[in-house]
Amino acid sequence: MIDFLDRLHIDHAMRELILAYAVRIGLAILLLAVGFWIAARLANVGRRALERARVDVTLALFLRNVIYGVLLALLFIQVLGTVGIPTASFIAAIGAAGLAIGLALNSSLSNLAWGVLLILFRPFRVGDFVTVGGVDGTVESINLMHTYLITPDNRQAVVPNAKVGGDAIINYNVRGKRRFELKVGIGYGDDIGKAMQVVRDLFAADPRVLKDPAPGVWTESLGDSSVNLVIRGWTVVADLWETQTTLLRGIKEGFDANGITIPYPQSEIRVVGAAPDAERHPVQPPN
Repeated sequence: MIDFLDRLHIDHAMRELILAYAVRIGLAILLLAVGFWIAARLANVGRRALERARVDVTLALFLRNVIYGVLLALLFIQVLGTVGIPTASFIAAIGAAGLAIGLALNSSLSNLAWGVLLILFRPFRVGDFVTVGGVDGTVESINLMHTYLITPDNRQAVVPNAKVGGDAIINYNVRGKRRFELKVGIGYGDDIGKAMQVVRDLFAADPRVLKDPAPGVWTESLGDSSVNLVIRGWTVVADLWETQTTLLRGIKEGFDANGITIPYPQSEIRVVGAAPDAERHPVQPPN
């Protein structure tokens, strides 16, 4: 290197400056190569630690990339300082760019933040039937930006995570069992006790109706044309719909077999007729 500079007839001061910068650039390149390797190793170690802690794979990969990106940013700043480039203005530029990007991607960053929280705290899992963001459906998948649902009529709903996290979340599966409720009216002349016994027999005959908590039937109200019964029972989530429909059919058939009526609303109308003409205009006797 020195012989090459001598052949170029460069003076001593310039030669020392070039040599100093050459050493700095060499150190910067070495630092950059080693830094890339160390950053990748540290990021992978962090990912494996998160996976051992049973953090979701998607979240673990995202955090691994965040760690890697932060380490690379610090590495580049250190490399620039080694070369001799002032880093204060560079850091300020990065901060300004980050602020501008954050403002431009405000909604996307909100979805991303909520996606991390949803994956971390798990208010619902894939396969759960939920109400999120005002949408009912079975959870198909969750990523960092959106939650995918399959609605009961087999449509796919893509709900932004910010809307999911910013509204009430109702999970119908997390407790393992659900309560159903049916309301049936019987006639005022029917035997309430017999009607209740029909329902209790149906409870006992259907193994899908759980015994704990115990099901029950009660008199709810006295309506305009019927005595209203409320029927409540518990079943596992997967059996809810079939249990309700089977029980409802059984109630109708059981009531029919026992002479119990299910009245429909009736109205009684009374028409008050006008008085006959003879009463309204009596005939005057002749003088």
